Amino acid sequence: MKQNKLTVQNINVSFVKINNDDFISLTDIARSKNSDEPKDVVKNWLRNKNTVEFLGLWETINNKNFKGVEFDPFKNEAGSNSFTLSPTKWVNATNAIGLFTKVGKNGGTFAHIDIAFEFASWISPEFKLFLIKEFQRLKNNEIEKEQIGWDLKRGIAKINYKIHTDAIKNNLIPSQLTPSQVSSVYASEADILNMALFGMTAKQWRNTNPKLEGNIRDYSSVEQLVVLSNMESMNAELIKNNIHVEQRLKILNNMAISQLKSINNTNKIKQMEKK
Repeated sequence: MKQNKLTVQNINVSFVKINNDDFISLTDIARSKNSDEPKDVVKNWLRNKNTVEFLGLWETINNKNFKGVEFDPFKNEAGSNSFTLSPTKWVNATNAIGLFTKVGKNGGTFAHIDIAFEFASWISPEFKLFLIKEFQRLKNNEIEKEQIGWDLKRGIAKINYKIHTDAIKNNLIPSQLTPSQVSSVYASEADILNMALFGMTAKQWRNTNPKLEGNIRDYSSVEQLVVLSNMESMNAELIKNNIHVEQRLKILNNMAISQLKSINNTNKIKQMEKK
């Protein structure tokens, strides 16, 4: 579990990503109110009736396995002088997913951002505002990095596509062909790759997805783009060696299957995306 940090009013606040959802450390947020015993701040918040009702509502909306029957006693007793509630007790009793406790180094209580922002508001409306602004800034940076990475991968594919089309021009296209015939050859070669990797031609994809803009490659995964880049280079070499189109299609299809299996087994690209 990779842990990241952001700084809010000189307080380092940790957050982690689980199943594409962000969870922020309530313990770190609580340090802004009590740096010596932040966990007591979290427990005091959990004793509040409004808190328990909010947590129950959040779980009801977001967690199909939430135990509503087990939640009712907490709801009824919350706010009384004798009522106490810890994050672990809450999770174990109700099967909640919005909170979890991490033990050991950099441990503490973490909560889904919806819940963390609610807790921050209880701590201090000012702190909540700065937390939201800092978190949004980091999210915007992540989006920009992902966009740069995607553009780079598309750029690599375009460079290899140029190598690919040059090989077609130099090896498959007689000089007597008209420009329209040249375009037709390029299109057919592109569809060899499409068929080998996606199992359909560009036209078949458009007919299947009439409401989508762009082309089949605009909707391909990062893994498919990497394999496509390799296939274009391979196809260029096969063309130079005068390999017949049907044989090339078989070779490229086997290549696509082999490389995608390898990528899915090692998850190397997914690990790179998370960095």
